[in-house]
Amino acid sequence: MMEREAIRSGSAPAAIGPYSQAIRAGGLVFLSGQIGLDPATGTLVPGGTAEETRRALLNLRAVLDAAGAAPGDVVRTTIYLADLADFQAVNEVYAGFFPAPPPARTTIGVSSLPKGARVEIDAIAFVRAGE
Repeated sequence: MMEREAIRSGSAPAAIGPYSQAIRAGGLVFLSGQIGLDPATGTLVPGGTAEETRRALLNLRAVLDAAGAAPGDVVRTTIYLADLADFQAVNEVYAGFFPAPPPARTTIGVSSLPKGARVEIDAIAFVRAGE
């Protein structure tokens, strides 16, 4: 049976439901979706989609750090957008977050997101056990 380890970062918002911020299984780390919540206040950051995207990516980075990983270890992301018209605004922020080559990615339009967020991003990273 494969061991599973919950990953927790105090520098990212706490889970708002019955899930872990991330789970390490073998050499993979599966990160739950992050929205643009300020970890200090638990509220969405002001400024619209670009700022929510920036904060969601910073939240992902905090969980990656707790897992001993970095943005360059991310192999796959999924972006959920409440309005696909925000695709370009998300891309502008996202492009500066991951080193080349960027991870594989899917973007999905959804009818709504938790707490009224405009964007949510989850990720899968590869990290050798013990690193």
